Amino acid sequence: MNHPVSRVAIAVLVLSLALIACAPPRPLPTPAAQVQPAPSPAPIRVTDALGREVVLPASPQRIVLSGRALFMVADAIYTFPQAGERIAGMGQTAQGSGNFIKMIDPAYTNKATLERDAGPEQVAALQPDLVILKSSVAESLGKPIEALNIPVVYVDFETPEQYARDIAILGQIFNDSARAQTVIDFYQSKTEAVKKAVAGAVKPRVLLLYYNDRDGAVAFNVPPLNWIQTQMVELAGGQPVWADANPSKGWTQVALEQIAAWDADHIFIVSYFKDPSQVTRELWNDPNWQALRAVQSGALHAFPVDAYSWDQPDTRWILGLTWMAGVLHPDRFPGLDIRAEMKTFYQTLYGLDAAFVEQNLFPMLKGDVD
Repeated sequence: MNHPVSRVAIAVLVLSLALIACAPPRPLPTPAAQVQPAPSPAPIRVTDALGREVVLPASPQRIVLSGRALFMVADAIYTFPQAGERIAGMGQTAQGSGNFIKMIDPAYTNKATLERDAGPEQVAALQPDLVILKSSVAESLGKPIEALNIPVVYVDFETPEQYARDIAILGQIFNDSARAQTVIDFYQSKTEAVKKAVAGAVKPRVLLLYYNDRDGAVAFNVPPLNWIQTQMVELAGGQPVWADANPSKGWTQVALEQIAAWDADHIFIVSYFKDPSQVTRELWNDPNWQALRAVQSGALHAFPVDAYSWDQPDTRWILGLTWMAGVLHPDRFPGLDIRAEMKTFYQTLYGLDAAFVEQNLFPMLKGDVD
């Protein structure tokens, strides 16, 4: 005799088999070997200031800056917004009482600080995937670091022409050519505006002097002809009176007798460790300086300083050029507002708003800016 429960179970089983037969087949799982891995980052090829091609496996994440005159290089590097998070360590970025990088990088105190004379072992201890140095230390510091299989890229940042080239190098390093072009365009447009304004003007005789009393004795020095200070005088529409002296590769000390013999129309005083306005006040009251024609005509000028001096191959050289051209040719720059120029400079290159400049950099201003 057939049991009713058995008949029901058989019916359910038959119906289930029918449904399975009619259902579409399930896709087979993809074998692990068929999963495509994420593409590796493309290597970056950088041609540095020495014409060397440096191949980096990817955009570097731990950059170390070392060597002398480091703050000038750091200022250029920080025109790229990625710099703060990529720099793992650097040497001293102060000049006198100013330390601009500390002002703008919130993570500055978390970075390793190298001594001025740090050797390759101290640099290597920071485990960098790139070291950026000035080409002037290629033999003394760069080659020993390269010997440790650490990539090194060299820059100069010494002249207006080198600025464009070296900013482009940084654009390669940070894989941000658009930002590099923005910075290059800023410098070129400002420089061309000055050159256009002073074109055809009579060139006054100009003497630029670096004041130094660090050894306890006052000394005045003129720069070499290929340095940015001399080039700024020429770009600003002036005639550097010390050109015939053919200065050496560094600052060349000159005596007061030579200063008087040059008989400049304008004298600019640069001072890195003492308020340049204080220096010029002392010179105004010095009987020996009072005999100079430039002093008698009121043409003794203190070169401006905020965090750093505007005369040197730092990013601020463009401010110094604009200011100097306005001093030498005021008729060609009516209404020049150097504080407004500062706001534009810091906004364009560092993303600092007007309030930051007014609160932090205006109070640091020294020199003849008003």
